[in-house]
Formats: sequence, structure tokens, C-alpha cells
Amino acid sequence: MVTSIHASLCSKIPDFKAGIITYNGIQVGDSPQMVKGRLQLFQESIFFDLQEKELTDFQGVKEWRQVFKAAGTDPSRYRPSVEALYRRIKKQNYLTTVNSAIDLNNFFSLQYVVPIGIYDMDHISGDTVIKIGEAGDEYTGINGRTNSMHNMITSADDQGTFGSPFVDSDQTKVTEETKNALQIIYLRPSITIEDGLKLTESLMNMFVQVHGGEATCKVITCKD
Repeated sequence: MVTSIHASLCSKIPDFKAGIITYNGIQVGDSPQMVKGRLQLFQESIFFDLQEKELTDFQGVKEWRQVFKAAGTDPSRYRPSVEALYRRIKKQNYLTTVNSAIDLNNFFSLQYVVPIGIYDMDHISGDTVIKIGEAGDEYTGINGRTNSMHNMITSADDQGTFGSPFVDSDQTKVTEETKNALQIIYLRPSITIEDGLKLTESLMNMFVQVHGGEATCKVITCKD
């Protein structure tokens, strides 16, 4: 599977880049207590930070709102997923455990303040492309609603769109049955490729430590 960035996205956000990780032979299950504990403690730490800071004081939230706006998406109506997580924490509506893959995905999204998607690769057909959604691009999201991807950043395979830094699709969600997965870290455009790769590798290594299997990663850009 090859993942690329479409010209429609690069024309609006020339510095767009993403960390791409593929996992094979992983074992998803209940999160280890270490993951559950770290996720809970980190959310509590963020909650106290948010008593003294605005959401846009976090560079990742601020920059991703700018990215959405540049892409043609109203960030006050459709919030980047990482901002939605931070808003939940501000209300002390803390994230509860789902499974080891989703819990780690949420933890890294909070830690690095960027949207991150993880997808069951066996439910993806062919190569994938990150693009600006067109009229008719839509899917049922993990939020239980039909989500239009028109004028939004979205990931698509041969059969249509399946993911976004807004909300991911129900069809490709990772469950305890997942053995192979694709993870997309929607990096801040301002980050260097070198730092983006370090971040991606760090995430990959911890994920494999918990789930086993094998993994490869890279950072893709509009210049590839």
C-alpha cells in the first residue's frame, strides 16, 4: 500500500505533511494498566493546564485550526479531532478506555497535539491518498453520523473516503479483530521533516511494544 498527498491538498497547504505507519501482525486487546494509567494522568494534567490557558495557546490546536481554514473548512463548526479531545478534557469529560490501539492513538494525539487516525488495513482497498474532499465524498463516522467530506481534508482508497483529521469512518475502525493497521499522523505543517520522522518513529516503537508485530514508517510531503 502506498499513501500519497493529492495535488488538491498541496495547492492549498504546500507544507502539508503526514507520518505514515503500517503495522502487520499486531494483537489488539484491552489496554495494559500502564497505558490506562498514563492516559488518565495525562488528561488530568491537561485539565489543570487548561485552567490557565486558552485552547489556542496550544500550538497544535492553533495551527490545525489554521489548516482547516486554509483547506476550506470552518474550524468553529468542524473542529480538528485533537481540539475536540482537548475540549472534552476541559469539561472533565475524560476519555474512557476503548482498546489498546485506540487508547494509544488518543494518548499520542493529546501528547503531540495533532490529529491521528488509525485504520484497519484489511478494510482498505488499494493505495490511499490524502486529499481535499469533493462533492459526494462521505461516510458513516465513528460518531454515528453521516459526515460529508466536501472541502475537508480526507483520506481515500479505491472505494472512497475513509478517514479525516476531523472524524474517522466506522468501516475502517480498529477493533480487537484487527491484525494489520495503517496509522496517519497529521503533522503540523510547521514541523520539520526530521522532527516529524522522530515523532512518528517514537509513536511506532511504543505501539509495537504494546501490540507486537512488525512496522515501518515514513513522512510524506507535497514534494514527494
